[in-house]
Amino acid sequence: MRKKLFKSESKRLLDLMINSIYTNKDIFLREIISNASDALDKLHYIALTDESVREKAGAGEINISVDAEKRLITVSDNGIGMTAEELEENLGTIAKSGSLKFKQELSAEDRKKPENEIIGQFGVGFYSAFMVADELTVISRSYKEDTAHIWKSEGASGYTIDECERAQIGTDVIMHLKEDTDAVKYSDYLSTYRLRSLITTYSDYIRYPIKLPVEKTREVGEGEEKKTETYTEIETVNSMVPIWRRSKKDAPDEECFKYYKEKFFDYNDPVSVIRMNVDGLISYKAMLFIPAKAPFDYFTKEYKKGLQLYTNGVLITEACDALVPEYFRFVKGVVDTNDLSLNISREMLQQDAQLKVIAANIEKKISAELKRLLEKEREKYLTFWSAFGVQLKYGVINDYGMNKEKLQDLLLFYSNTEKQPVTLKSYTDRMKENQKNIYFACGKTAQDIEALPAVKLAAEQGFEVLYLTDEADEFVMKTLMTYAEKPIVSVLAEDSGLVSEEQKKQTEEKAKNAEELLKFAKEKLGESVAEVTLSAGLGESASGMNAKGGITLEMEKYFAQMPGENHPKAERVLELNPEHPAFKALENSYKKDPEKAEKLLKLLQGQALLTAGLPLQNTAEFCKLVSELMHE
Repeated sequence: MRKKLFKSESKRLLDLMINSIYTNKDIFLREIISNASDALDKLHYIALTDESVREKAGAGEINISVDAEKRLITVSDNGIGMTAEELEENLGTIAKSGSLKFKQELSAEDRKKPENEIIGQFGVGFYSAFMVADELTVISRSYKEDTAHIWKSEGASGYTIDECERAQIGTDVIMHLKEDTDAVKYSDYLSTYRLRSLITTYSDYIRYPIKLPVEKTREVGEGEEKKTETYTEIETVNSMVPIWRRSKKDAPDEECFKYYKEKFFDYNDPVSVIRMNVDGLISYKAMLFIPAKAPFDYFTKEYKKGLQLYTNGVLITEACDALVPEYFRFVKGVVDTNDLSLNISREMLQQDAQLKVIAANIEKKISAELKRLLEKEREKYLTFWSAFGVQLKYGVINDYGMNKEKLQDLLLFYSNTEKQPVTLKSYTDRMKENQKNIYFACGKTAQDIEALPAVKLAAEQGFEVLYLTDEADEFVMKTLMTYAEKPIVSVLAEDSGLVSEEQKKQTEEKAKNAEELLKFAKEKLGESVAEVTLSAGLGESASGMNAKGGITLEMEKYFAQMPGENHPKAERVLELNPEHPAFKALENSYKKDPEKAEKLLKLLQGQALLTAGLPLQNTAEFCKLVSELMHE
C-alpha cells in the first residue's frame, strides 16, 4: 500500500488551516458532524427517486464513540458513503468539494450552476480535525458498492487508501488525539461530558439524532448489598428540532439571541427577534433578527445580504437575497419551507412565485416590527437607527423613490426644538396653524446648521427645523418632496415662506437701486460665484452663500467626496444683507474706494463660505484681508 502525497499547494493550505484559519479547537467536532449530516442528506435525496437506495438508507443517525485508552474519537454515519475514487478526490485534495460531483450526478442540466449545492462538503472543515488529532482514519462504504475502503493520514506527509470491511453503507471518521501538552490538554475531548457540551453548543440543530454513550449511575441490590454502579447508555444528545421550529415557550428570546450570536458571528444581542409561522397555500417558518450593530464589512462589496433558506430540512442557500429587499439588507435569519425543490437554482429562486409571496410577507413583518420598536421601545430603535438608519435613507432614494411611502415613517431627523431625533409624523403633529412647510437645513454638524442665518430666521418665527447632517439627507428630502400633504422645504429655498412678500418686494427695490454695485461685485468675484444678490432672509448675518439650479451646496459637498474628477458643482449665489452695517460700508467704499470695496466683497464671500461649511479658496489671502481691513 503506497503512500500518496498531497499536492504542494494542499500541504501549504493544510498547515495554514491547522495553525491559522481555525483558532477555536472546539469546532472540530461540529465540522465532522456537519459532514456526517451532509452524507445523510445526500443519501436521502437520492432515495426519494431510487427505491433500491431507499431500502439501504434506513433511519439516518450519527453515532459518536470514545476509546479513552487508545485516545480515539469516532464519528459514524449511515449516509451516502464514498468509493475509493471519491475518497481520493474529496480527501486527497484539501478544500475539494464532494458536493460538486454529487450535483453533477443529480442533474445534467444544472451541472454548470455552482448555486446548486446541497448543504456542505468534505473539504476544508474535515481537516480541522488535525487541530486535535495527529492521525485521521476514514472508513467508508458507498451506497453503490459492497466493498469498503479505508483512508489514513497523519497530516501533510500524505495518505493511504486500501480496501477494508464495513457491514453497512456510511462512513466512520476516527480521530487519534494528540498527546497533552502544557498548553493544551487534548484528553479533555475524550470526556463524554465535554463532547456532549460541544454537540449542544454547535450541532443541536442537526436534524438527525446524534447519539453518544453517556455514563450514568444506578442503585442495584437490596438491603446491605445495595450499592451504586456505573453503566453506559446510548443517548440522543441533540434536540434535532431547529430553534426556529420551536414555540416561543420552548425557545425564549434569550435562547434565540444566543443562537443568533453563534450562527451569525455577532458579539452583540440583536435589537429584536421576529418569529413567523405561516400555514396555508404556502407554508413556512421564519426566524429573523434585527442586529444592533453593523458588521465590519456591511458597507463593502463583500457583504452578502439575504436569509438562510431551508427546504425539507436541507439548506438551499446561505444567503437568499430574493427574500429581503435591499433597504432591509441588514436583517439576518432563517426561512424554512417544504414548498420548494431541493435543487432549486438561484435563477429559479428569483422567478419562483411562492418565494415572492414569502418575501412580500417578510418585508411587511420587518416593517411592522420596526414601527413597533419606534413606538413602544424607542431606545432599542435608536440603537438600530444609529447602525442602519442610513440604509433606510438610501432605500428612500433608490429606485427613483419607489419605496419612499414604505419607509418615510421609519425615518428620524434631529429637531432643533425637541433636541432629539423625531419622525416626520411627530413634526407635522406639532406644526403651527400658520406653518405651511416642513423645514429642514443641511450642514456638517448641528452647530454648523445652528449658525445658518435662515435657521435663525425660522427659529425667530417659532418654526421647528430638522437638522440634516448625513450625506444622503438632502437627497431623501428631495425624493420625499411632501409628507402629510405638507411640502418639505429647505430654509434656504426662495419659496421657503420665511420671508414675507412685503420684505421680498422691499429687497427687490433695494436690489434695483444697488444694481451697479451688484454688477461690480460679480465682475470682481468672477467665476467663483454665479450671481451676487440681496436677501431679506439673512437676519443678523452680513452675507450668506446659497445656490441656484438643481445642485445645492450640500450636494456639491457630497459629490466632492466621491472618487474621480469633474464632480458636479453648485451655481453659487453670494447673498448680501442690505440692512447690515457691512453692506453700508460696502456701498460707501464702492463710491469712494473701489479697491477697498473689492476687499470687502472678498471678505463677505469668505464669511459666507465658512458659515455654509465650504472651504475658502485661499486661506492666506483671507487672513491677509482681515488684517488689512482691521488697520484701516
